[in-house]
Amino acid sequence: MSRFLNVLRSWLVMVSIIAIGNTLQSFRDHTFLYEKLYTGKPDLVNGLQARTFGIWTLLSSVIRCLCAIDIHNKTLYHITLWTFLLALGHFLSELFVFGTAAPTIGVLAPLMVASKHPTPPDLPWELHPRAGAGEQTYKSVRKLCASVSHQSFLLFKVFQSWVC
Repeated sequence: MSRFLNVLRSWLVMVSIIAIGNTLQSFRDHTFLYEKLYTGKPDLVNGLQARTFGIWTLLSSVIRCLCAIDIHNKTLYHITLWTFLLALGHFLSELFVFGTAAPTIGVLAPLMVASKHPTPPDLPWELHPRAGAGEQTYKSVRKLCASVSHQSFLLFKVFQSWVC
């Protein structure tokens, strides 16, 4: 398996683990959502909304983790890509359309994660050794891998300081 796919799988697992933490937090105490995410209109956050957010986050986590396990499943990869696009759309709309979120670390971290997933949907299959990926493609993907690894590390540090 190529290095890119290994990094992508690691990225998906890490994002899944963080999402499970957010799910648990949403079920444990709904104040988490209005203190960290929906700070623009905290009066709109209640227990039901927090649990709904938790289930949505858990579903995204499971899909991303399954994709990390079966990275060569093209349909699952596309569904995983959609989880990132939907999260990006959700947080952008809450930030700019509905005004329920403010540009705090609680919103900017998920936006960064959702926007940094490799966007060309067929990228892993183009890089498969049997697909004959060229040397130039391989070099550009190595740069992408280094960038994703660095951002994953920074995201982990942000999450660690946020939770602890």
